[in-house]
Amino acid sequence: YTSELKEYEEKIIYSEQNIIEIENKIFEDLKNYILKFVHKIQYNAQLLAKVDVICSHAKVAKDYNYTKPIFEEGIILELKQSRHPVVEQLIPIDQEFIPNDLYMRQKKKQIAVITGPNMAGKSTFLRQVGHIIILAQMGSFVPSKYCKLSLVDQLFTRVGASDNIAEGESTFLVEMNEAAYILNNATEKSFIILDEIGRGTATFDGLSLAW
Repeated sequence: YTSELKEYEEKIIYSEQNIIEIENKIFEDLKNYILKFVHKIQYNAQLLAKVDVICSHAKVAKDYNYTKPIFEEGIILELKQSRHPVVEQLIPIDQEFIPNDLYMRQKKKQIAVITGPNMAGKSTFLRQVGHIIILAQMGSFVPSKYCKLSLVDQLFTRVGASDNIAEGESTFLVEMNEAAYILNNATEKSFIILDEIGRGTATFDGLSLAW
């Protein structure tokens, strides 16, 4: 062999290790450089995030005919021609989402019972009310022709029928535990959605839980 070949061989053998060392040094230098401006970067990132959220809400409101919610003291929820923000975008183009009204007040009408056959839209209606409450309170316009509401401190849901057999909890027990949690933690300003409460057991047991 020649000395030139031997030197070239060593370069090839150690090249991967050298590459890793160089990359690590560049990465460390970059991190140290960024750290000098981390407060400015985070401040700008927060501003951009706010602009992004506001612009997204504005575009959705304009494109899909949302309206500005009205907040009122007390406990009230009044919706006229409200729609589900997701379902109305997913239905076939030849079909139209049928809007719904809702009127609730603390002293006059605390509870609304929604009944109807399968696939009539009961769960969709319940969920769209929850969506509208959240959207309104996060500063967005809402998918409704008219919306008046008061502040909601918590939104509770009891949806579906699932069990936890591994922990010895039947469907009905899971349902009772979740209902008990809601009752123990809800305040007068909470909004509660119960979708088919009592479905995990016999008729009269389910009715007792619903009552």
